[in-house]
Amino acid sequence: MEDKKRKKKNRLAVAIGAGMLGVFLLAVIGLIAIFQSDLPSLDQLHNIQPSLAARVLDKNGKLLKEFYKQRRLMVPYEKIPPYMTDCLLAVEDRRFYDHWGIDLRRLAGAFIHNIVSLDLTSQGASTLTQQLARSLFLSPEKIVSRKIKEALTAIKIEQTYSKQQILELYLNQHYFGKGAYGIEAAASTYFSKHASELTLPECAVLVGLLKSPNPYNPINHPDKATRRRNIVYKALVECGKLTRQAADSLSKLPLTINPSDERNGTAPYFTEMIRQYLSDKYGEEALYNSGLTVYTTLDESYQEYAETAVRVKLAELQNQMQKYIKPGNPKYAQYTIAVPDETRPGTTYRIYKQIQAALLCLDNRTGAVLAYIGGKDFDQSKFNRVVQALRQPGSSFKPIVYTTAIDNGFKPTDLFMDSPIVLTAGGQEWRPSNFDEKFEGEMTLRDALKQSRNLVAIKLMMEPTVTAEQVIDYAQKMGITTKLIPVPSLAIGSCEVTLWDMTSVFSIFPNGGIRREPYYITKITDRYGTIIYEKKKYEQTEVLSPQTAYIMTNMLQSVIDNGTGYPARAMGFDRPAGGKTGTTNEHTDNWFIGFTPQITCAVWVGYDDKTTIGIWKGEVGATTALPIWTEFMKSACSDLPVEDFAVPEGIFTATICLESGKLASPRCSRVVTDIFTERTLPKSQCDLKHYGDSSARNKEGRFKSDDDKGKKRF
Repeated sequence: MEDKKRKKKNRLAVAIGAGMLGVFLLAVIGLIAIFQSDLPSLDQLHNIQPSLAARVLDKNGKLLKEFYKQRRLMVPYEKIPPYMTDCLLAVEDRRFYDHWGIDLRRLAGAFIHNIVSLDLTSQGASTLTQQLARSLFLSPEKIVSRKIKEALTAIKIEQTYSKQQILELYLNQHYFGKGAYGIEAAASTYFSKHASELTLPECAVLVGLLKSPNPYNPINHPDKATRRRNIVYKALVECGKLTRQAADSLSKLPLTINPSDERNGTAPYFTEMIRQYLSDKYGEEALYNSGLTVYTTLDESYQEYAETAVRVKLAELQNQMQKYIKPGNPKYAQYTIAVPDETRPGTTYRIYKQIQAALLCLDNRTGAVLAYIGGKDFDQSKFNRVVQALRQPGSSFKPIVYTTAIDNGFKPTDLFMDSPIVLTAGGQEWRPSNFDEKFEGEMTLRDALKQSRNLVAIKLMMEPTVTAEQVIDYAQKMGITTKLIPVPSLAIGSCEVTLWDMTSVFSIFPNGGIRREPYYITKITDRYGTIIYEKKKYEQTEVLSPQTAYIMTNMLQSVIDNGTGYPARAMGFDRPAGGKTGTTNEHTDNWFIGFTPQITCAVWVGYDDKTTIGIWKGEVGATTALPIWTEFMKSACSDLPVEDFAVPEGIFTATICLESGKLASPRCSRVVTDIFTERTLPKSQCDLKHYGDSSARNKEGRFKSDDDKGKKRF
């Protein structure tokens, strides 16, 4: 009898349970029907794509910068340390492997608590899967309808993904504070490492952040973060994942973090140029959310060398200027910045405008950008002085004039008079002078370039085969893109150019006359690693003959070896190199552009508002820009083999007589050894008697070439 009663009770219990289950299932089906339109579709579930940051890498794969609205970097489950999943499940969802999206036991407990408290939303029972559903598809508001949608979506997620995949999605999706979304970004933000390198204490700190990232932020609130970390240890003990002794020992250890400096990243002017390019090409949505990876040409080591050189040498220059400027003297008012009148009595301010600098380094053989500095401080000014600033190049433009001459038959040994000249333009007289306001008289083109004589450059551009129009043609085919005006002052750099263009121009000389179009991106991939852009070939144009390029290279070597660029040698730079200083008349722009066989680097120094920098004697390109160039090049070239400039076929060395311009004879006293092309190499030997004979000169003071034969001599 008792057995019959027991069986009857069991059948009743089963019936009641089945009935309740049926009611529950019907309720679920009904809820699904009601909320179906608000739940994610199957396609959405199968194609979950969290917002991913765009990453900019240097040539060796080192991270330069990330662009994001949510800073997130996906990491596969295999690279998530077991410590992390242990801590996560111990705190957030201990029955994760036993439920199917919702935990009925926790749900019942929370429901009873909420009924007692008369608040249906006061205590949650969300599983880890429900939290993921909320993060991916729903709003965070605490209302009953959202809770129902959350539970239903969690069930669908569990039907679509494995437990391992859900953990991977969760740890890549959730917010850890300080702008870090996902475990990889969090590991970088708080510990400057990859997620795979996290230790147990570090995992405990990160899991502690999930409840409320801001109050438990270990950077701003280390005490709260430590207490929260220790709670995670206690949870691990309760789950059998950690012994009590180990937890006690770990709890006594101080909190250790190593925050990364994310401010503007490395090379901020360069990466901002990348950001603008990506935005223009792919749009803002793709830039900030699609997980693009941009592989660039920049060399982080070179960039560090450049930043150090600019920082150190500009500081020295700024200090030197501040010592020279006398407070209260109206003469120097343009170098100071006004401060408010509302100051404390007795307070003294000395505030000076900041001198700016820009630097660009290119690989001669490819055109790749290796180092890029657009200004002194990106936080203070985002104006990019490499590509946006239009500045007068001064004497650094002269090599373009000389190139035009050499390519049209002139020789380094041709003689010109460094003497005064008066030119008329627009009804007004112009009396150009040299920087030192002196005149050296007769000199070769090599010496004139080496000493940066303005009058010779101006007279050279007055030659029939070296007109201003021809110089502009050469400048444009060599890479100058700004507007150039055919006026006499063009010869000494009066027309504005960009540092980008000038660097490209100078890289042609050591590259045998080949112009490589500068570039800075090698390829771009999407979030899956698929290449969506790749630079497959270098854009190049032969703009000069190898012979002209080599002669110009050789002449520019003279500038560094014993000309205006000699301070580079005095400062310890001993590599084969060529270059040119540049200073404008008012000292507003100071340049040095130089090269070795492998790389070309240009440096500009000045004020943005074009205030003169030459307030004390001698502040020119050689004393402002050249020290930065030298400091950078000494470091950059230390990683490169020593090379000499390759001599092309068709270059000849000869000793000539300066009196006649012909091959020197034993009787010649004024002789010089230089290089020539087959076209310009003298073919006959000097036959002058050299008794003070001046018949070799024409009326302009220039020594006659073979083309002068038959003309009346003066």
